[in-house]
Amino acid sequence: MPRLLIALAGLMGAAGVALAAAAAHGADASRLASASALLLFHATAILAVIALLTRGLLHGGIGLIAAFGFVTGAALFAGDLTLRQFAGHALFPMAAPSGGTLMILSWLVVTLAAVVPARSP
Repeated sequence: MPRLLIALAGLMGAAGVALAAAAAHGADASRLASASALLLFHATAILAVIALLTRGLLHGGIGLIAAFGFVTGAALFAGDLTLRQFAGHALFPMAAPSGGTLMILSWLVVTLAAVVPARSP
């Protein structure tokens, strides 16, 4: 599971850089800049969660839920903004707010994973 999350973080990072480049070279690309920032930030957060999990500083199952929440939330948020920019329509109604809410909840789940004792081996 950690390898999958690391791979997804890598894809998110690559997409974030690509969207940053598109935002820098496109007219009125503020949506792309926001999508880029959230992808890059949450790719890093996923890597941090994995690192904390391997050190035993987060509860394993809860930490994995948070990391997958980051992936899903960032994909919804960035996907919606990117589709709006390039195709002129939303992914689905409330996709970006749903993704944003999921990322907020995932940060709270990271908090929970930090305070719930990790399982002993």
